[in-house]
Amino acid sequence: MPQPDHISKLGVPDPAILDDDLKAIWRKCVDKLGFVPNVFSAYSLQPQRLRNFMAMYNEIMLSASGLTKLEREMVAVVVSSANRCYYCLVAHGAAVRALSGDAELGEMMALNYRVAKLDPRQRAMLDYAWKLTTTPWLIDDADRSTLRDAGLSEHDIFDLSETAAFFNLSNRMASATDMMPNREYHKTAR
Repeated sequence: MPQPDHISKLGVPDPAILDDDLKAIWRKCVDKLGFVPNVFSAYSLQPQRLRNFMAMYNEIMLSASGLTKLEREMVAVVVSSANRCYYCLVAHGAAVRALSGDAELGEMMALNYRVAKLDPRQRAMLDYAWKLTTTPWLIDDADRSTLRDAGLSEHDIFDLSETAAFFNLSNRMASATDMMPNREYHKTAR
């Protein structure tokens, strides 16, 4: 059974009425990915917030960091698993599959990251992201010490925390709007 056909239950504007800078981003997405991610379409209801969202996403996920792109995508999926965010599980699960070349890893991240054979650093990162998502008031010095012992620097811990926090925000917006992932993500790296 296919997923629902809507992008967002709040609707999305006609791309023809978007500002020129957003139209250019739409064209770039189509050229690079073959489609415009539905999260962009959903956020285009508030164009300046879309710009802010994209800027923050790019800074967190694409800027220089002690965390690899794959590790940041793994965090996105683990946070989304804890939050049961359909959109992000599908979209970022596809990214984990593509970046790792391992379709099974993408599924493990989505369903139960604890079954994956991860190195101690990645295990500590994902345990922290899960805890920060499910019981943030319990984060304490022992959690930061565990991350340091696993080889993360202060900057890495900041980046890890910010990545988890960003996807908690993103998950809640996706759930609030009943955002559906692009169907193309389901087929990525399979």
